[in-house]
Amino acid sequence: MTLGSGPGGLLEVLVVDDDVRVARVNAAYVGKVAGFRVAGQAHSAAEALAALETTPVDLVLLDHYLPDETGLSLVRRLRQLGHHTDIIMVTAARDIATVQAAMRHGALQYLVKPFTFAGLRAKLEGYAALRRALEGDGEAGQDQVDRIFGALGGASAGPAELPKGHSALTADLVREVLRGAEGPLSAQEVAERSSLSRQTAQRYLKLLERTGRVRLSLKYGETGRPEHRYVWV
Repeated sequence: MTLGSGPGGLLEVLVVDDDVRVARVNAAYVGKVAGFRVAGQAHSAAEALAALETTPVDLVLLDHYLPDETGLSLVRRLRQLGHHTDIIMVTAARDIATVQAAMRHGALQYLVKPFTFAGLRAKLEGYAALRRALEGDGEAGQDQVDRIFGALGGASAGPAELPKGHSALTADLVREVLRGAEGPLSAQEVAERSSLSRQTAQRYLKLLERTGRVRLSLKYGETGRPEHRYVWV
C-alpha cells in the first residue's frame, strides 16, 4: 500500500517548532511511529516555507508561536501559494479563537502542548487512517464518507474524552502496556507492568473498554470463575 511520498510509501513529515530541542524531541517521536519519516525540521515560518518549496512533504507538524509569524498566518500563506500539504497544529496555544481559526484554515488536527508520545502517535495514526480512507478514485458512498470524516477523530483518546477524575497520563500508560503486549492481559498483569495498583488498572481498563478501545474476553480456569482479560483494539 502506497500512502506517502517517501521511499516505500512512507508519509513524509516536516516538524516546525521555534524551540530546537522541542523540534528534535517531536521529530524523534515521529520517527518511532510506523509508516512515517521525518523529512526535515524548521524553526521559523521562513525556514518552513523554504523547506516546502524544495521537499515533497505529506504532513506538517506546525507550532503556532514562531519568531517571524504565527503558524496560522503561515497556513494562510501556504494556501495562497498553492501548497495543499496537510497540517496538524502542535502548540501551546489553547485559546478557543486560535483553535477555531486553525479548524477554519484547514488544520486536520490540533495537539496541545505538553503532550505524550502516545498522544502524538494517536494523531499520526489517525492521519494515516485518513490517507487510507481517501485512497482510490470515483465516487464515495455514505459508508466511505463516514469513514473519511471519522478517521481522525476515532484515533484520539485525549483528555477531553476522559470523565472527571481520570488522568490522561494514566490512560496513556495503560494503553502503552496493552499495545506492547503479545496477547490479552489481566488487570493484575497490567497493574504489574505499569506500576499501578490493581484497582486503578481495573478502573482504566473498564473505561477504555466502554469507549471501544479495549476488547474484553473471558478465560475460564479450573475454579470455574472466569478471568477478565483485555486486549487493545
